[in-house]
Amino acid sequence: MIIVLAIIVAFLAYANGANDNFKGVATLFGSGTASFKRAIGWATICTLAGSVCAVSLTGTLLKTFSGKGLIEEALVVKPEFAACVAVGAGLTVLIATRFGVPISTTHGLLGALLGTGFAAGSVIDSSQLLTSFAAPLLFSPLLAIVATTLVYPVLRTLRLRLGGNSQSCLCIGTQVLEVVPACDAVHMNAAQERIAVVHGQAATCRTAYSGAVLGIEVEKSLNSLHFLSAGAVSFARGLNDTPKIAALLLIMPHITPSLALLLVGGAIAVGGLISGRRVAETMSHKITQMNHGQGFTANLVTALIVIGASRIGMPVSTTHVSCGTLFGIGAVNGTARWRIILSIFGAWLVTLPIGAVMGAISWSVVRLFYG
Repeated sequence: MIIVLAIIVAFLAYANGANDNFKGVATLFGSGTASFKRAIGWATICTLAGSVCAVSLTGTLLKTFSGKGLIEEALVVKPEFAACVAVGAGLTVLIATRFGVPISTTHGLLGALLGTGFAAGSVIDSSQLLTSFAAPLLFSPLLAIVATTLVYPVLRTLRLRLGGNSQSCLCIGTQVLEVVPACDAVHMNAAQERIAVVHGQAATCRTAYSGAVLGIEVEKSLNSLHFLSAGAVSFARGLNDTPKIAALLLIMPHITPSLALLLVGGAIAVGGLISGRRVAETMSHKITQMNHGQGFTANLVTALIVIGASRIGMPVSTTHVSCGTLFGIGAVNGTARWRIILSIFGAWLVTLPIGAVMGAISWSVVRLFYG
């Protein structure tokens, strides 16, 4: 049973990595600061570091997501219960990843805990549900949106006062004026490529910065700060998410917290490397346009909220916080794509009930075959 449970929890951790790993570095890819491969490599290293540090820093989250206090303890200590929760949450996250939708593994886990508990006939502690789970999960994305809209204008003003100015660009190259049938000499002569000079919001253009502060180029400084802030978000994600999943393994007497966290951290890293591309495109390019400074601001706010919450044992969703900061940036710079944002909100609303249904079905199947 130890091996079976470890495999199922590793499956959940893999799904988590596929959906969540790129969220910390989405601003690097979206602003053109780094390629996809470079960004996902940086995310993997920093997330794994966060997972390792979770061994000593996030004991409260390990206890919270074991289900004790929320579900009857006699049920929580059963390996089949933990396996059903992992299956329910893992399937929920994996389905969302397949469609490139960034959802919260935390919501999926909470839904699976509740659904499996209901199916097993457990009493749910509503006060524990409200104070330890619902309040932080609802409050954190709102805090992220408000904090980003307040912090970015301050940082932008500071950059301008220090002499850092943004630059626009002219895109010069060939432009195809018409597509004609092959071997049609008359049309081919008439429809030649022309040199075009374009000023606007071309997909290949990005904002650059001029000037220097204390003898250091603003562009180079912002790039470095942007990478550090993205690493901080990925570190925070590993710190916050790893113990939530590892908690499912702690009912087994032969698995220590350190071993559980390392196993889950490794599976999260692999999931992000292999299956993270679809969510990466959504987070990086479909929510809002952004430049280096805006990406740095989003990452800074996300890292501060998630690391702070992890340290005091609050189960916030890294997904909700990071998306909230991107929503805030989109609202500030006027490029938010509200149709995509509303679809993400819709996915968030159904994550918990889908996780509950998946957990309940998993428990029903286990009871059907094993009594």
